[in-house]
Amino acid sequence: MNFSAKMLRDNALSDKVIVVTGGGSGLGKAMTKYFLELGAKVAITSRDFEKLKITASELEKETGETRGEAELSGVKCLPIQCDVRHYDQVEAMLAEVLKTFGRVDVLLNNAAGNFISPTERLSAIAFDTIIDIVLKGSKNCTLAFGKHWIAEKQTNCNVLNIVTTYAWTGSGYVVPSATAKAGVLAMTRSLAVEWAKYGIRMNAIAPGPFPTKGAWDRLLPGDLAEKFDMAKKVPLKRVGDHQELANLAAYLVSDFSAYINGEVIVIDGGEWLQGAGQFNILEKIPQEMWDMIEGMIKNKGSK
Repeated sequence: MNFSAKMLRDNALSDKVIVVTGGGSGLGKAMTKYFLELGAKVAITSRDFEKLKITASELEKETGETRGEAELSGVKCLPIQCDVRHYDQVEAMLAEVLKTFGRVDVLLNNAAGNFISPTERLSAIAFDTIIDIVLKGSKNCTLAFGKHWIAEKQTNCNVLNIVTTYAWTGSGYVVPSATAKAGVLAMTRSLAVEWAKYGIRMNAIAPGPFPTKGAWDRLLPGDLAEKFDMAKKVPLKRVGDHQELANLAAYLVSDFSAYINGEVIVIDGGEWLQGAGQFNILEKIPQEMWDMIEGMIKNKGSK
């Protein structure tokens, strides 16, 4: 099976202008590439402008070959330096998108930060750093874009947030991230109801293991990645392919998902359910032992 196959038809996003925060690398870059291939115009943001410029140039070249040279007039991928922790920078970023593309239809809150650590070893500043990027950054962008859409009476707009399955359950050793993602999840569902009357949809994706060089190096440095093989925790026994996430994101920002609002879609191969089931650990019991257990149960039942 080809997990990297593309899902939507050509030009499915040709009428969309999309902003992807944290779009310079990793999953943000993968989603941006597919949006461009589907005909969208995309602005990518992060604090590292040099990386953004390289990514934008690379993606325009790669996706231009997909779209055809006739469609390459004007900017398709716009790099904008923006630290989402600061509302004034978000407003300036939005203004630049509007100046270049004339409008914006979709916000993808993808910018994030995370690291593993016992919580008692964290400084208050370290904790705040993650909260500020993930929760405050998503709030800043959502508020700025929402206010713009409402003031302009622009409908058929949507916000897609990237959360995580431990936004529901919590998780030790990534407490700042869990706290922040839970806040983003609550904001997604709350505004899905409040802003629907303005024609603004709010949805989220909760990805499981989708390895990226930068993020996974920070989370599992050195040989920890080998010792904690994420694929072993997934019932499907593999990690996700970036295109699989891009397919889902493209669908949720497209008009094909126009009746989906306030939903959080998990894409993790069953990982979080594996950990949630009280008796899932029984998977480790070998077949021979099951035969013995079954025999014991039958013998007890016959008495």
